[in-house]
Amino acid sequence: MNVGLSVSRVGSAAQIKAMKQVAGTIKMELAQYREMAAFAQFASDLDPATQKLLARGARLTELLKQPQFAPLSTEEEVVSIFAGVKGYLDKLAVKDVGRFESGLLSEIKAKAPEILTTIATEKAISGETEGKLKAFLDGYAKTFA
Repeated sequence: MNVGLSVSRVGSAAQIKAMKQVAGTIKMELAQYREMAAFAQFASDLDPATQKLLARGARLTELLKQPQFAPLSTEEEVVSIFAGVKGYLDKLAVKDVGRFESGLLSEIKAKAPEILTTIATEKAISGETEGKLKAFLDGYAKTFA
């Protein structure tokens, strides 16, 4: 598995607005995760906020793994990262993150391809697109088993 979506491979100046909208949050969360993970090795009693930060960081790190020779489109990356930073992975076991992402992308292509098309065309996540994406993710998350 290779780790690294265009969040880390491409400088922010070359990213489309939609990626910047979601990547800024993930960069910050992963930086906090790495810092806290190093500290947590030596701590025995972690407060709930730290536990939540570590759990989300582990899931976001897992989300960034891609099988070799199976790149995602930019709009697929945006949808995946959006799901991660908006908390849709928080209740999953880390081992289920890849399966969730794969299923999510298959479902959105089959049932709501207009969301991907809009992100690709507008190169941004408008309020309307965000609403549609959240509604789709809410439904998908409820059915994911």
